[in-house]
Order: sequence, then structure tokens, then C-alpha cells
Amino acid sequence: MGDKAQTHPGAAGRAQAADHPQSVRNVVLVGHSGSGKTTLVEALALTAGAVNRAGRVENGGTVSDYDEIEHRQQRSVQLSLVPVEWDGIKVNLLDTPGYADFVGELRAGLRAADAALFVVSASDGVDGSTRMVWEECAAVGMPRAIVVTHLEAARADFEEMTRICAEAFGADDPDAVLPLYLPLHGPQAPDGHAPVTGLIGLLSQKLFDYSTGERKESEPGEDQLPLIEEARNRLIEGIISESEDETLMDRYLGGEPVEVKTLIEDLERAVARGVFFPVLAAAPATEGSRQGLGTVELLELITRGFPTPLEHETLRVTTVDGRPRELKPCDPDAPLVAEVVKTSSDPYVGRLSLIRVFSGTLRADQTVHVSGHGLADRGHEDHDVDERIGALSTPFGKQQRPVSHVIAGDLACVAKLSRAETGDTLSAKDDPLLMEPWQMPDPLLPLAIQAHSKPDEDKLSQGLSRLVAEDPTMRLEQNQDTHQVVLWCLGEAHADVALERLRSRYGVQVDVVPHRVSLRETFATKAAGRGRHVKQSGGHGQFAICEIEVEPLPGGSGIEFVDKVVGGAVPRQFIPSVEKGVRVQAAKGVAAGYPLIDVRVTLLDGKAHSVDSSDAAFQTAGALALREAATDARIHLLEPVAEVSVLVGDDFVGAVMSDLSGRRGRVLGTEQTPGGRTLVRAEVPEIEIGRYAIDLRSMTHGTARFSRRYARHEPMPQQVADRIREEERKAS
Repeated sequence: MGDKAQTHPGAAGRAQAADHPQSVRNVVLVGHSGSGKTTLVEALALTAGAVNRAGRVENGGTVSDYDEIEHRQQRSVQLSLVPVEWDGIKVNLLDTPGYADFVGELRAGLRAADAALFVVSASDGVDGSTRMVWEECAAVGMPRAIVVTHLEAARADFEEMTRICAEAFGADDPDAVLPLYLPLHGPQAPDGHAPVTGLIGLLSQKLFDYSTGERKESEPGEDQLPLIEEARNRLIEGIISESEDETLMDRYLGGEPVEVKTLIEDLERAVARGVFFPVLAAAPATEGSRQGLGTVELLELITRGFPTPLEHETLRVTTVDGRPRELKPCDPDAPLVAEVVKTSSDPYVGRLSLIRVFSGTLRADQTVHVSGHGLADRGHEDHDVDERIGALSTPFGKQQRPVSHVIAGDLACVAKLSRAETGDTLSAKDDPLLMEPWQMPDPLLPLAIQAHSKPDEDKLSQGLSRLVAEDPTMRLEQNQDTHQVVLWCLGEAHADVALERLRSRYGVQVDVVPHRVSLRETFATKAAGRGRHVKQSGGHGQFAICEIEVEPLPGGSGIEFVDKVVGGAVPRQFIPSVEKGVRVQAAKGVAAGYPLIDVRVTLLDGKAHSVDSSDAAFQTAGALALREAATDARIHLLEPVAEVSVLVGDDFVGAVMSDLSGRRGRVLGTEQTPGGRTLVRAEVPEIEIGRYAIDLRSMTHGTARFSRRYARHEPMPQQVADRIREEERKAS
């Protein structure tokens, strides 16, 4: 790392299928929106010779952010794979969106990768959401490195940014987060800013000058060595402290010189084990340049320090009926186990499935078993089906480069898998297996939609089903109470992209309408009602009279029907008819049109006719009796209450609790959790938290998470109930 010159590899940088897991590196780029992840990917592709100028493939177009929506929004909204080749190693760069609404794409990238590059802007610092992702990677032991970008900013300070990263990411061991290079500054500009023109390797003590647009190696001057001595000594001590050779520290402290080769080998092992996290600097290539600053050093770190897929922890695999199955890790000759990490639609190719092969070898034109289990709550039904693999390819911008096979450890795209969805497992037809699904965030922002016109209505169902098949962080709900179609999203930007994809990809125009929660009604007081249905119009008439009493029950009781008729006033065969009429009317509501719940209806008396009484007549009488009882009783409007759990940094606990109280919430308690966070539990009316996903993110700068689940229905305050009734009256 830094001690080896690398020539521009030209066409060799255009990665194809790998032949052995040892020659693959899967790296996901993580960082907040605007940190420079996509620009860095394009700079690495340029340095590796995969593009002819910064960010461009041979026939035009960028290697990342090539989707039309990304062009319009000028930000990444989906996971992109950019494979390049460096020093004989295929490097799969997984560029992820930085905006919190697209965390599902980030999760997919983490699933497909073996190591992570955390991209941090020197002008913006480290935000709370990036810290949270770092902690997630730490929990599973994923190797990580940090890349500082935007060094051209006026107040950019690499050394200060390194210190901030050590504080943010090195809580347990700050000496595990250290730079491998220090920036070299060119002549000072009139504004006082000295641009970074090169790097100096702390281990190799070599200068790497990028000022001409191509990396040139030289020896440092005598006046420059003292400037790096302190940082170099600290780096050496940090590497040695993580060395597997326990005698090395004693030898070093005893004054014995340690060879640079030994230090580099120990550094590479410590990075691969996920116990040392180097900090590097990078900048895109300038116009006419062949290499961006720090890109060679970064590619060397990836290919020599990051782990191979062989070192990836074996994921849990079972048969489709749940029996555990042991497999050798990342063996191309083992049974096939691959996973769909992303599904997308291409206007020319059709459906494309980005897959990672964890075991075995996937071949073009092979018939595989597709298993999808565990996402039923997101609108994805469990399925097991055989499908034929179409073309296999490696993506590069809008291009798809055909390959004949994909081995364990590699990634590729499969065309036209009609049933496969994101998160599904591909396995051998005669040996179907299933991978444990990865954790996905719950979509908590409801978006109620309706077709804009009749032609849109005909296409809406298919468009929505395709949308949720591509993105498991969306959930489709057909609400039976409100009769609304609700698309649950992660945030406003996520919802905007969903609507744009419906329009541009599937030709469906929709209108967004106010989201309604499922309200209920109940009796607040006991009441009696008499249902009289008597009609005579020639031939058989209709005759049914029943008298009922209605009384409230505790929440969750539903509708209870009791028969207390004596003397056969209502014939036995018609008592179920009365009950059916009562229940049908209860489902329609008795006051504001919402379902009636939590009451006991007692049938006390009635009258029948030997000829004109019928099942239909007593159903009608039962419904009329319930409606009459409602006119003499006080009816409560019930609203759903959710149990909300908010995981928030200690600094924002007060603001969150105050906000929940302002939403008519009742805080039930708090609980301290590791990492300086508090879990706040509360009960809040659902009508008050429709936009809570957005408001909480704004309130806590994106560092809080929350979950919700239905608790019960309870009476709505009278003034709120009156407002709801007035709004619905105006809407109708």
C-alpha cells in the first residue's frame, strides 16, 4: 500500500467475470448524501482504465447515477454496481444512496459486500446516520476504511477530519483509526487556500505527486520527513498493536527496527480482520487527467487489504422447509446458493436482477429454483418456483456486458426472471435452498393514492405490484376499512421516486389523496331500539319486529350477541337472522359510517307472522333496531392508538418526549441503551403520527429510529371528533 507503483492498465480495467473467489473484492461505499461517493466511484473507474474520461463509458453515459430519475433529482436513489479491474483483481464497487429515504438500497449493498468504504466530506464532517451504519458494520465485523473527500473546499483540513473520524468511529480504540497518507499542498492561492496536489506515504516514506494529472513517485526532501515523523510513529504503533505477532510490540519498543514489508503485511491482515480502519484521502481527476488524487492508493488498499469473499462469514442456509444446511464457504463447486440483492426494470432489457452468488456457480440458460420467504408483511407472498436463467451480464452504466457464468463470491445481473423479487434465493432446481433474509427497515410513511383516470386504473394494480417487488422497503396496503390504496414508504423522497417510477416506467398516473385512519364507533351509554319491518304489496308480504338492548363493552370485545327471547316471540329459526342484520349494520356504522365495535346486543322480544316473516325480513328488522338504538345513545368515535418506540440519542430525548406529548401521546417510560441512546416508549393516536417519519428525522437530524404497532382503539376527544366529522362533511 503506497510502496508499489501502478501503471495505467487501460482496457484491462474493464472487469469481466472472475475465475476464482480469491480474485474478487466486493466493496460498498457508504456516506451521507453529498459526501462524494458517486464521484469517487467514477474516479476509481477512470484510474482503473474502465472509462475514457471521468465518469464516462465508451458510448457515453456515466458509470453510476445513470437512471433518469437520478439525473432529474441530481442524487443517487438506487444501488449501482460498477465493476473494475486492478492488478488482476475484479473490484465490484457498490455505490449506495446517502439519503435516509433510500436506506433499503444501502442495506442491499451491505448484504452484497465484504467490506465498506466510508466516504466522509472534509467540508461537512460525519453525520449521525453515518455513525449508525458504522455501528451496524461493527456489529457484524465488516472490514472498513475511511476516505476523506472534498479536500478542495476552502476550510478543508485533512488532519482535523482524521481526528473527527477517530472520535466518531474509534470509540473503543482511537488508535485503530489512523491515516496511511498525509496530503501534500501546492502553492497558496490568493484566497489563502493551498490545494492538495499529492500524498506522502507514512509507511513507505514516498511522495506521490498528482499535480500533472498522473501519479508520479519520488523521494521526500530532508525537510519533509520530520513533518510526518509523529504521524508515522503513531501509525506503526497502531499497526503493531493489532498484529497477530505478539512479540512485535516488545521488539519495537526495545528499539529493534521493523521492516516496512512486515508492517504492510500486518496492516493488510488487520484491515481484513476488521480491527484496523485506515483513513485515506481522494479527489476526482481534473480535466484531461488520467488519475484522481489518492485513487491508486485506494485501489491498492482494496485489492491488498480488503478481504476476499472466501473470508465472508457463511450465511444461514436452510432447505425450503426450514431444515439447516451446512455449506462450504464460497465454494464454486458446491451447491448453488445466490441471492437477489436488487431488482430493477430496464426499458430495453426488461426486469434485471442483481445477484450475489454465495456458493456454487450460476450459468447462463440454467434452470434454477427461486425461493421467496419471510416478506409476507410487505406484500410479498411466499413462493417457490423454477425459472430459467436468461442472459448473464456485468453492468457498467447503461451497458450490460455478457458473461457465461458467475462463480461464488461474484456479482452479476440476470435478465427476465419474471418471478424473482429482491431478497429471493436462487438455488439448484434439484436441491432448493433458502437464505435467511436480511433486515429491512419498516416503511412508516403512508401515501394514499388513486388512479388519475380510467386507463390508469386498469394499469395501477400491475404497476404497484412491480414496484413493491423491486423494493422491499415499500409495503402495499389495500385498506378494507377506508377503501384506500396505501403505499407505505420510508420518507417523502422515497414516495416521490415511487410516484415517478409509476409514471415513467409503468405509464400510471396517480393522484395523492389524504390518508385516512381506520376509525370505529361504539356506544357510550346503554340504549334500546325497536326494529319494525312490515310491508304488504300483494302476495307474500314482509313482517318482522324485534326489540333489542345495546350496552357498551370493554375495548377489544367486538360485537357480542345475546338471545333472551322467551315464549317464542321470535321463532328460533329467525334469531340468527336478527344477529346477521345487527352485524351487517354494525359493519356499516350507526352514526358517522364507521364500523361499530365493543358492544353487547341483547335480543329481548319481537313478533313474527306465520306467512310473511322471513330471514330477509328479520335481518332488516335487526338492522333497523340497532340504528334506532343509536339515536337515543351517546356514540363515541374511536381512533386507533399505536404503541411507538423511539430510539434516540440522549441529546434529543427531551425534544422527542415533548413532541410526543404534543401529539396527544402518553409516554410510558424510557430505557437507556448502549451507545448513548435512549428508548422512549409511548402510546400515540395514529391520526397524529402520519408524518412522524419525516418530523422525527428533522427533529433529530436523521439519528433517531422508531417503530410502531397497533395497540387498540379508544375514544377520541370530542373536539377532535367534531373536527373529523366536519372535514368529512366538507369532503363529501
